[in-house]
Amino acid sequence: MSIAACLLSVMFAAEPGQSDAFRITVVDAETQRGVPLVELTTTNQLSYVTDSNGIVAFNESGLMNQKVFFHVSSHGYEFPKDGFGYRGKALDVRPGGSARLEIKRLNIARRLYRVTGQGIYRDSLLTGVAAPIDKPLLNAQVFGSDSVVNAIFRGKLYWFWGDTLRPSYPLGNFHAPGATSHLPGDGGLNPAIGVNLNYFLDDEGFAKPTCRMPGDGPTWIDSLFVVRDGAKERMFAAYLKVRGTLDVYARGLAEFDEDERRFEQVLEFDASSPVFPSGHTFIHEEDGVSYVYFANPAPLLRVRADVESIRDLSRYEAYSCLVPGSRLQEDAVSSAQLDREADGTLTWSWKRDTPVVSPQAQSRLLKAGGLKPGEAAVDLVDPDSKQHAVAHRGSVYFNEFRRRWIMIATEIGGTSQLGEIWYAEADAPQGPWRYARKVLTHDRYSFYNPKQHPYFDQEGGRLIYFEGTYTNSFSGNPAQTPRYDYNQVMYQLDLADERLKLPQ
Repeated sequence: MSIAACLLSVMFAAEPGQSDAFRITVVDAETQRGVPLVELTTTNQLSYVTDSNGIVAFNESGLMNQKVFFHVSSHGYEFPKDGFGYRGKALDVRPGGSARLEIKRLNIARRLYRVTGQGIYRDSLLTGVAAPIDKPLLNAQVFGSDSVVNAIFRGKLYWFWGDTLRPSYPLGNFHAPGATSHLPGDGGLNPAIGVNLNYFLDDEGFAKPTCRMPGDGPTWIDSLFVVRDGAKERMFAAYLKVRGTLDVYARGLAEFDEDERRFEQVLEFDASSPVFPSGHTFIHEEDGVSYVYFANPAPLLRVRADVESIRDLSRYEAYSCLVPGSRLQEDAVSSAQLDREADGTLTWSWKRDTPVVSPQAQSRLLKAGGLKPGEAAVDLVDPDSKQHAVAHRGSVYFNEFRRRWIMIATEIGGTSQLGEIWYAEADAPQGPWRYARKVLTHDRYSFYNPKQHPYFDQEGGRLIYFEGTYTNSFSGNPAQTPRYDYNQVMYQLDLADERLKLPQ
C-alpha cells in the first residue's frame, strides 16, 4: 500500500454504528487525514478534543437534535472564518449522525497520532470507528510519559521514558518505564499509522521501573546507545539522579540486562568532569574509527564506540572552540578562553578534557561579541525572514534523501517558550548548522525533547517521523489539554516540501 493510501485508510472510515454519539471528524484539508488535538468548543464553553483519528464523540445531554456551533482551533492549524470572524461552524447534531470538517494546516509537519497515554482512540471507538493499534484506550496503565529515548537492540526497538503518570495515584513511575515494539517490515505497524508498544509490567500491571539507580529522587535516562563487544550487542544509557525539579546531583552509566528487563549500574561519573554523555545518539565512522555521537541537539560530543572508551570520560571529545583543557561557566561566557590562531581565526576541533559550548552559550557569546557573526557551530536562521532560533534539545541523523545531516530541534524562547520545532541541515554532523526552517508551532504550549526515528524513514528518507513531549510545563499556560498533556505526539515531515529547500 502506498504512503498516500495509508494516510487515507488510517481513518478506518465506517458508517455510524449503534452509538448515540454524534461523530465529528476533523481532517487536514490537504491530506484528508484525521487531525488529532483539534479543540471544538461550544458557545457555552464546553470543550472537546479530537482523538488520534481526528474524531470527537459528541453526546451532550440537552444539545442533541438541534444546531450547535463549534469553535474550531488547533496548534499550527486554522479553520476558516465566517462572516462575523468566528472560526467555527454550526452542525446539525443528531444521535448516530456525523459531520466532517476540513482544517488548513499551517505547520509544515503533519500531526499523526498520540503515542502514549489514555484514550488515544477513545472517540473513534465510541462512534464505531476501528483503531489501528492493539491497545487504543489504556496500555500498561500509562496516563502520561515524559521524554522518550529509543534504540534498536537485538532485532527490536526498545523505548524508555521519563516520569510516567498512572490512574491510581498522583505519583507514578519515576525510574524510566520501558517497552519494545517490532520494526516496520518485521511485524511492526507502518509508522504512518501507529506503534504497538509492549510495556514491561510490574505485578499490578503498571509500567515498571527499569532504571532505579542509587540515590534519592527520580532517575532520568538522557542517552541510549548500542555498541558491539565482539559478536555481542550491548545497550547502555547515561542516567541522571534528580532532586527537586531540575537539580541534577549525580550522573552515571548503566547497562541493560535483557533477561531482567532493567538497567544495572556500571559506574557513577566523576562530577568534576568537563563533559558528560547527553542527548540522542547515533554511530558514525570517521577516518576508519566508529564513534558514538551525542546530539544535544547538535552532535558536539563523541567517544569511540567501544565499551572501554564509553566508561572513561577522559576519552570523550568535544567539538569545541575553547582552548584545550579550559573550562566554561554557562552563566559567565564572557570569560571563555576561545581557541584563536595568531591571525584571529577561531579553531573548532575535537578536543579532550574540554567542555561542549552549547547552542545557548554560543548565542550568548555572539551577543557579547566573543564570537563573530558566522563563527558559531550552531546558529539557526531562516534564510528568508532572517529570524534566528536558539536550539535547545533535539536529534540529528544522516538522511539519504537529502544526502545531508538533518536536525529536528526545539527552539528556546520562541513564540512559545519550548514549543517551536525547527528543521536544519548540515554537511557534517558537527556542523556548521546554519540555515533552518520552523516546521511546527504551538500557542503557549511546550513540545520539547523532539526525537526523530530514522528507522521509520520511508521512500528513501523523503518521509521522516519525529515525536516530542506535549505539555504545558514551562509554557506559562495554566490550562492542560485533557488526555494529551504530558504525552508523546508523532509527526511526519515530507522532505520534498518546497518550503524545506535550504541554501547549501
